[in-house]
Amino acid sequence: MVQLEQIKIYLLDMDGTFYLGNRIFDWSYSFLDKLAEQNKDFYFLTNNSSNSRERYVEKLARMGLKVTPDKVITSGEAATIHLNSRKPGARVYLAGTPALEKEFADAGFVLTDERPDFVVIGFDTTLTYEKLRLACNFIRAGAPVYGVNPDWNCPVEGGGFIPDCGSIAALVKASTGVQCEFFGKPSRYTLDYMLKHTGCQPQELAVVGDRLYTDIAVAAGTEVTSILVMSGETTPELLASSQVQPDLVVENIGALAEML
Repeated sequence: MVQLEQIKIYLLDMDGTFYLGNRIFDWSYSFLDKLAEQNKDFYFLTNNSSNSRERYVEKLARMGLKVTPDKVITSGEAATIHLNSRKPGARVYLAGTPALEKEFADAGFVLTDERPDFVVIGFDTTLTYEKLRLACNFIRAGAPVYGVNPDWNCPVEGGGFIPDCGSIAALVKASTGVQCEFFGKPSRYTLDYMLKHTGCQPQELAVVGDRLYTDIAVAAGTEVTSILVMSGETTPELLASSQVQPDLVVENIGALAEML
């Protein structure tokens, strides 16, 4: 509880933590109310690279929650910031959704299927065999490859999962032998960006999410507090067998609100 008292800002995962599919969990509102009571703040920090921050703002609004775009940080944004620091306006072959394509184009990248400087793989729900073929060919020709987020699966409303970016990247590695470098959680790029963006000290920041290997792992070895919710991907069996362990485990963010 002493550790929680120091926290000023909560970085909230979205799918499986704040909502599932197209429904906000009932307890999510009580959590936001509690933060407002205590003059604490929050950002949504999502690894789902199939949508832009504008799409997430629209989705939240459809579900009944109005937030400004600055409250949503995506793994796609983390990717564009880092790649722009390496080579502004680079030529990129992108295996991603139209929303991710727009995010990269708006950041100044040239999207191309000829002689790219980088290959970028996202959570592509519009994936085709032709996209995979081109990505693998460019990688074999020497283009560096990056994955926007390392998640294996994305939870869906009604139960179950669909393959996420990490699974697509594993297929590409099996074909090319090349392991891509990932952005998004648990990449330190993302955590360093959030510390700079919020102006917080590590002990004033908490990451809240349902995945051990992304949400919880991003804070491992730091003073940032990691809080695992059991409302999404992680089961008690996965938690018990994991080498990555959170600072705190709660049933959901409604239970966290009660603790606060």
